[in-house]
Amino acid sequence: MHILIVEDEPRLAETLRELMLEQRYQADIVYDGADGIDYGITNQYDLIILDVMLPKIDGFQVARQLRLSHISTPILMLTARDEVSSKISGLDCGADDYMTKPFDSGELMARVRALTRRRGEVLSNIVSVGDLSLDCTSRTLTCGNRAVQLGFKEFDIMRLLMLSAPSVVTKESLITKVWGVESDAEDNNVEVYISFLRKKLTYLDSHVYVSTIRKVGYSLVHTQ
Repeated sequence: MHILIVEDEPRLAETLRELMLEQRYQADIVYDGADGIDYGITNQYDLIILDVMLPKIDGFQVARQLRLSHISTPILMLTARDEVSSKISGLDCGADDYMTKPFDSGELMARVRALTRRRGEVLSNIVSVGDLSLDCTSRTLTCGNRAVQLGFKEFDIMRLLMLSAPSVVTKESLITKVWGVESDAEDNNVEVYISFLRKKLTYLDSHVYVSTIRKVGYSLVHTQ
């Protein structure tokens, strides 16, 4: 399970991530609405936890923009506002559920499970490029009759590349989205995992390969 947390209060954002990690969910954190839109559109998330009062762009506008961009990821909106009008605005903007701060962690996780369960009933977890298919549930990369299971970071990188193909994904973007906004990971960390993925693509005998765009990043190229 991969969850995006859009929350400008660092302590609350970290508390939310810890709750997700306790359930073995992967969680990314961003601290303003502009990054919320960018991450929500670029990545494939199972759920977005979205605060209303955010820097740059508020949560209502984030939800509206994601829906206008045809992003169907469930949105759980969090806010200190408890007025009925605010809840109506959030739901009308595209949120699927609404919780008022402070909230009970048990209730929050129950709502997370309900929203992600509902999503799993209707959406495919398979991403494909060329002769490659990536199962986002089992982290299995398949080409023809061959298959390999990817490690967590290998999976995150490959999924980003596949979702963005044939566009270039910068090293900076990979570091931020795979290792986290506050990570001290560097370019060589990305290069190591790209090397792992290239070896697995060679084993799969795929016509898709990872192309290096010097001093920029990587893209997936299909040769047939």
